[in-house]
Amino acid sequence: MAYRVVIERLEFQGRCGVTPAERQRPQPLAIDVELDCDGAAAEAADQINKTVDYAHVAERIVELGETQDCALLETFTEQILTMLFTEFPVAKVSLWLRKLAPPLLQMTGSVGVKLERSRMAHQPQQTDPASSLFLAQQLQLHRVPKGRALDVAAGSGRNALYLASHGFHVDAMDRDEQAMAQLAATAKQRNLPNLTVRTVDLERKTEERPEFPKQEYDAIIVFFYLHRPLFPALIDSLKPNGVLVYETFTIDNYLRHRHPRRWEFCLAHNELLRLTSSLRVLSYDEGEHDGGHGSGSLFTARLVAQKAGPGSLLHEST
Repeated sequence: MAYRVVIERLEFQGRCGVTPAERQRPQPLAIDVELDCDGAAAEAADQINKTVDYAHVAERIVELGETQDCALLETFTEQILTMLFTEFPVAKVSLWLRKLAPPLLQMTGSVGVKLERSRMAHQPQQTDPASSLFLAQQLQLHRVPKGRALDVAAGSGRNALYLASHGFHVDAMDRDEQAMAQLAATAKQRNLPNLTVRTVDLERKTEERPEFPKQEYDAIIVFFYLHRPLFPALIDSLKPNGVLVYETFTIDNYLRHRHPRRWEFCLAHNELLRLTSSLRVLSYDEGEHDGGHGSGSLFTARLVAQKAGPGSLLHEST
């Protein structure tokens, strides 16, 4: 069930003006926000951690508004949109940002900009793609424990950057040396010293896997990458109660779209469950999903699973 979160007239002090003089001191701004969300989980459980927390949304908008310095309201609006799509599992955003006391003698009301945009439409406008919506949903549901996280086959690092911006200490690894160098530069530019990168050939023929220390990570994420021999090392590298978040293509995607180029790179039906059978499944969904980035639908398997540990149901049942 879809629903809409509405925040009316959220007021804060921000520096936004076309002249340096106007930006020299904060001025009163206000914003109205409407967020389209999926409310099925919240409706079933009646729990705040299964929905988009409007208090957290308001807090993040004010934090952003009080630290930015923009000449144009349009620029500030784009920054808010990017933050909302990056940090919250929302499908569409409508907002009205305005100056409550604009420096115009003839003006007795407010002046501002209104904008409405879907997640899919927003992606091409970003310098780098937003994090996985599936990952954002898991953080919103508090299924991913804070601490040390590993992003396997990180690629451009969109998910590693997302976790680092949320306070995780992230190790990102990939065989692409250039991608890792760019990710390190981006992390430095964004002042994220809690993100480190490593260039690793994950598919080399070896029995030794020093890149996966035993019981090292609170969370391990893998998106759109499949090398079946890695699963024992991934599971061993999780701490007790650690969580694995995994999404990649199923064979249906190959049959429908001929992607990836080889069917061996796709999961068979329920194969991901078999590969992680020693973990407790917190969430599993296999089928057609929104691919994001304007790519249409994809056929994927999505898994969130927890390693046994003190207090876990799996631990208690063994």
